[in-house]
Amino acid sequence: MNLSKSRYCSGIQCPKMLWMKKNMPEAFDESVMNEAVLAAGTRVGEVARGYFGEYTEVPYSETKSEMIRDTKSLLDAGAKIITEASFSTGGHFCSTDILINHGDSVDIVEVKSSTEIKEIYYHDMAFQYYVVSRSGLKVGKIYLMHLNSEYERHGDLDLEELFVLNDCTAEAVPMQADVEDNILYIVSVADKAGEPDNDIGEFCLSPYECGYRGHCWRHIPEHSVFTVSRLWSSKKFDAYRNGIIAFPDLLESDMSLNAKQITQIRAEVSEAPPIVDRSAIGAFLETLSYPLYFLDFETFQQAIPEYDGVRPYAQIPFQFSLHILDKPGGTLTHKEFLAKEGVDPRPELAKRLCEDIPENVCVLAYNMGFEKGVIARLAENYSEYEAHLMSIRKNIRDLMRPFADHAYYQRELRGKYSIKAVLPALCSGDPELDYDALDGIHNGSEAMAAFPALPGMPAAEIAGIRAALLAYCRLDTLAMVKILERLYALVK
Repeated sequence: MNLSKSRYCSGIQCPKMLWMKKNMPEAFDESVMNEAVLAAGTRVGEVARGYFGEYTEVPYSETKSEMIRDTKSLLDAGAKIITEASFSTGGHFCSTDILINHGDSVDIVEVKSSTEIKEIYYHDMAFQYYVVSRSGLKVGKIYLMHLNSEYERHGDLDLEELFVLNDCTAEAVPMQADVEDNILYIVSVADKAGEPDNDIGEFCLSPYECGYRGHCWRHIPEHSVFTVSRLWSSKKFDAYRNGIIAFPDLLESDMSLNAKQITQIRAEVSEAPPIVDRSAIGAFLETLSYPLYFLDFETFQQAIPEYDGVRPYAQIPFQFSLHILDKPGGTLTHKEFLAKEGVDPRPELAKRLCEDIPENVCVLAYNMGFEKGVIARLAENYSEYEAHLMSIRKNIRDLMRPFADHAYYQRELRGKYSIKAVLPALCSGDPELDYDALDGIHNGSEAMAAFPALPGMPAAEIAGIRAALLAYCRLDTLAMVKILERLYALVK
């Protein structure tokens, strides 16, 4: 097998990935492929090309030799900045994101859409250095360019502020001694006749989640050390390597677990009845006042900020749902907002939020840190609404609290307390509360991807997706209403 830089990095993570891709491609789980992340990477790469000024791009071709030939032609012609410059050595191939041609030497710039340097990036750069230098060019420097998380857009994009350029030559050059050995090992595993016997490990999850986990982890029971809530990954794999895997094994071991983890394990093993701490639940309910406003936001992110006052990957709210309950068991009304596609959604959303939620009323959210963060950023950007927004923020209460504190716990929660876990456990059998029955949008990730994709779509398709977004967000706040009803019933 010949390697590209992506194959090389996959092989560094786990060479069995390449064997699986060649011999058992049908076992790959496509859900690990985050289309939004891939799209962000493409967008960042496109913008980064302008960092050094005018550039010439090597056209993509399935025939890699054509890209290598075109690169040589550009170098011979004295092109200064080349993108997708392509090289090979020993059958192994790489395209560089940006190549700076100094005439007697070249610099390589690898572009990443993250906001930090990760260990795998050094392997990526080391492979590129290896291929380019052995193709006959002298490599001077190799850089890693990534997004600056502190950059906030105001006016036109400032590429020198948007990106951080790190000289990684001192890290990549010493790794050259290992690149050839790594290539030989990766290829030897990928070209095996039979399935490699590599065991599972931390590399199944990091630096990227592997799409072949379903195959390689088939020996792991449904309820295992890997499903224990909030247990460090390193502790999980230490237990696994010591044969402590299933829940009964954990109870019999001397492994250090906290009270909530033990509750989860015992509930599964013994099928114990639900834990109901009526005193703690009642104390939480006493913190609420009416009318009660149930609030949920949907947001999306931009790797390259398009609006003023936005940083890379900031949460940009585009929608909210608001259920209003005048008293316990009283009248329930609903309000909602979904921004127009293709424009900055924040100004109108901030305005509508202040119109729909009075100051000094009790607001209920699920995992309130998210809603409080969104409101605080709106207040920073829109001073005319700052006082009102901060009043809303000050009066938010968190419906997740009784479940996070285990004031209520049942076996079906499986150690989780997200709204998607709590709702079916507490309110099973209600078809109105079934996220799977929704049309098109079933979770926050799908909503996050759907809204920014609307511009340019046919009108009928836009209308359908907007209807699906409204239905999904409405269900989030209706779910909160129903969960609160169950809490009141439990304390009675």
